[in-house]
This record gives sequence, structure tokens and C-alpha cells, in this order.
Amino acid sequence: MKPVALFVSQNCRWCEEAKVYFKQNKIKFNLVDVSKNKQALKDCKKHGCKGMPVILIGNTWICGFDKKKINKELGRK
Repeated sequence: MKPVALFVSQNCRWCEEAKVYFKQNKIKFNLVDVSKNKQALKDCKKHGCKGMPVILIGNTWICGFDKKKINKELGRK
């Protein structure tokens, strides 16, 4: 499986939804809090993402919690 990184900010409803989704579907991920990691925030913005969460699967950046894009990138139905 491709490596998955979940970039989140504090008090973000969609970030919590994404964490729950990954855990329920047994998708391993690295959690990155952009409020504590300014470089990660810059990386997200550099790839055109304005809000959180941001999901990085392999080399593909997904802005927002988009289950369809996430599943497609992971090869899941």
C-alpha cells in the first residue's frame, strides 16, 4: 500500500472525519499537525490546498476529505 500522510489542524471537523475513516478502514497513516509543523503547512499550500485536511498518498496530494479520490488513489472500491 502507498504511504499515507494526513495533514490536520486543530478543531477541524473534517480532519476528525478523515481520521475516523482511515481507522475504520484500517488504512495506516502518519498524522501531521500543521499547527505544530510550519513546513508541512507550507508544503500543503504549495500544492494548492487552502484548507484542511490535506491527504498525501504516495506522490498525490488531495485537498480536503474526498473519499472518492482517496479510495481511487488507494485502489479501493
